[in-house]
Amino acid sequence: MNPQDHNETFSSRAYLDMELLRFTTAGSVDDGKSTLIGRLLYDSKSIFEDQLEAVVKASKRKGEDRINLALLTDGLRAEREQGITIDVAYRYFATPKRKFIIADTPGHIQYTRNMVTGASTANAALILIDARHGVIEQTHRHAFIASLLQIPHIIVCINKMDLVDYRESVFLSIRDHFSRFAGKINLRDIRFIPICALHGDNVVDPSANMDWYKEGTLMHLLENLPVENDQNLTDGRFPVQYIIRPEKDSFHDFRGYAGRIAGGVFHPGDQVVVLPSGISTKIRQIETFDGPLQEAFAPMSVILTLEDDIDISRGAMIVPVNNKPCIAQEIRMMICWMNERPLQLDKKYTLLHTTLETKCMIREVRFVVNVNSGMPREESSDVKTNDIASIIIKTARPVFFDPYSKNRITGSVILIDDATNETVAAGMINGNCP
Repeated sequence: MNPQDHNETFSSRAYLDMELLRFTTAGSVDDGKSTLIGRLLYDSKSIFEDQLEAVVKASKRKGEDRINLALLTDGLRAEREQGITIDVAYRYFATPKRKFIIADTPGHIQYTRNMVTGASTANAALILIDARHGVIEQTHRHAFIASLLQIPHIIVCINKMDLVDYRESVFLSIRDHFSRFAGKINLRDIRFIPICALHGDNVVDPSANMDWYKEGTLMHLLENLPVENDQNLTDGRFPVQYIIRPEKDSFHDFRGYAGRIAGGVFHPGDQVVVLPSGISTKIRQIETFDGPLQEAFAPMSVILTLEDDIDISRGAMIVPVNNKPCIAQEIRMMICWMNERPLQLDKKYTLLHTTLETKCMIREVRFVVNVNSGMPREESSDVKTNDIASIIIKTARPVFFDPYSKNRITGSVILIDDATNETVAAGMINGNCP
């Protein structure tokens, strides 16, 4: 098979996760994120009767004259009482075309870390803008975080168009303003859509009030958003999660390496190298619960067997012999600090990277980001809750990684406080190999 045929195979077959779209919402308080998600669930008939009944009762208790669809996602009592989103609320629904996982994230500045959590695995981000207020400081913040997390697709929903008389001029003005800012922070695929989540205009059904907009509804866009290229299918990366040694006579000599492919494509017979040992071998078989495969690709979970007996344990990585990741113990990265305790230099933390766990220390804080502008902050470089900073860490063991812009799985890390076992930061490795 020549390379051109290989690419055609990928573009034409039913890609494993192609029917699944993970998306997150972002926007300022009261921009209508929860209402929009509620409208998507309600109009797509993805709500169980008991859920709808509970929301109807809750709406009546609050003295509202219509069903408050925001209550479908505002699950915490504190959220319902305040009418805001505090935690990340996940909702699942499906249409005949695609399955969806929604992360409804908070809009408050003090919950920036929650947005990072909800957006870290998203294929798309829905950034809501109140049509009355246009692009504001929080819009810049959320757009910057979306850029930092390398979210492949951005859908800007200009909401509450009913409060500006559905005027096209308002939509075009906000679109132009956001586009100018997006050009400075390297956002990728950006789509704009005018909506009214409260009444359902352009959410699932086309709006009769905005017949000047001809590009389809939000649901149509979500169902047809191209995600087949969101995975890195070029750089083969297989972090070893577990060693399979069945205690059965029928599998007496079986030794397999289980894990989830983090990038690229693997075949039986491929020449690979095992890190950190650097020993080369070949893939003998690719096994799954349903039987052997002749090809496996990200993000499939499989078992690899190798031609040679090699000392391999959890945290090792199997990669193509001619396409290795970066290997280093001193690593530069951007982090979102999530803990109430400020960052401490030279304090011991545990680093989790794919299946690897190792100790590390933060050697240097290069700068703290002004999230609203995307530029380094001029004031104190202390890193506190919700701050985003560029740091350099030193690890006890070599880490096998790719830049986050190249692979969101092998380019991301988690830092854990050894003393409290709390997750203190999420990190995105940047820069090239040392």
